Amino acid sequence: MADRTLPVLDLATANSAPDRFRAELRSATNEFGFFYLIGHGIAPERSAELLGLARRFFALPDAAKQEIGQLRSPQFRGYSRLGGELTNGRVDWREQIDIGPEAEVIPGAQGYHRLQGPNLWPSALPELRPALQAWDESLAGVGRSLLRHWAAALGANEKFFDPAFADRPATLIKVVRYPGNPDNPQGVGAHKDSGVLTLLLVEPDSRGLQVESSSGEWVDAPPLPGAFIVNIGELLEVATGGYLRATRHRVLAPEPGTDRISIPYFHNPALDARIPLLPLPPELAAAARGVTVDPANPIFDTYGENAWKSRIRAHPDVAELHHGIAPSAPASAY
Repeated sequence: MADRTLPVLDLATANSAPDRFRAELRSATNEFGFFYLIGHGIAPERSAELLGLARRFFALPDAAKQEIGQLRSPQFRGYSRLGGELTNGRVDWREQIDIGPEAEVIPGAQGYHRLQGPNLWPSALPELRPALQAWDESLAGVGRSLLRHWAAALGANEKFFDPAFADRPATLIKVVRYPGNPDNPQGVGAHKDSGVLTLLLVEPDSRGLQVESSSGEWVDAPPLPGAFIVNIGELLEVATGGYLRATRHRVLAPEPGTDRISIPYFHNPALDARIPLLPLPPELAAAARGVTVDPANPIFDTYGENAWKSRIRAHPDVAELHHGIAPSAPASAY
């Protein structure tokens, strides 16, 4: 187990020293694909409040949680029970809620357009809905800021990615609890995120997230006080021709008798948005490694296709019940 520390970037310095911040951002995501972000402007009290609400939800009776069971949602929203998700065909030991943009179902939708629709909200905890909607709005601002700095750091106009996010961005929030399990150490199996970037809030003093280094070692990524853990997804790899590389990561289940809360926020463009390809400067283009080719996990440049691929694999019960899709490939998360 490697103990190499991930870089720490301070977004508060980006206005006063943008060139330095952008160089650090480019370096961190070219080498690691992950970093800690401080100076993001989200008050610690808000993070603590949301983590507390998550604990209140998971402490509810099973019937109250199943009121929003994911099998009720063709859009893969709502509550997934323990063991209700797969990665690489193996059971992930976590329970969670999935929340996306609140929208009307598209009549007669096909393929990834079937991901658009309403959320399911627990009547036993009405405070959760406004808290998560406010969280979505705040973290969207952080995501937009980072994308503008990435664009500038890679030689493009800072608003290069804005059009893909202009109409109905398909963000996703997961509220997750990992309980200890002596029989299954897999909180979440090794995977890459299918979107653009992820901002992860983790309970203080907890462990479990690991990031795969370029040499194949697993690096621990424990929480840093006041920081989000940020990683790029497959679409930024596509946009940069592999100069930025989406990195595999996994979560180990905590010790038996303990548990862990985490809340990842996935900043994604509209379902039908194609991620634009950055015209990299020659010196960066020469260092681009190309987009990963994996026949078991094709990467699409349209976000909805990438998301649909991952959702039907991770939740085969929902895919079969609502969409008549029987499992035909190894499952992957998100």
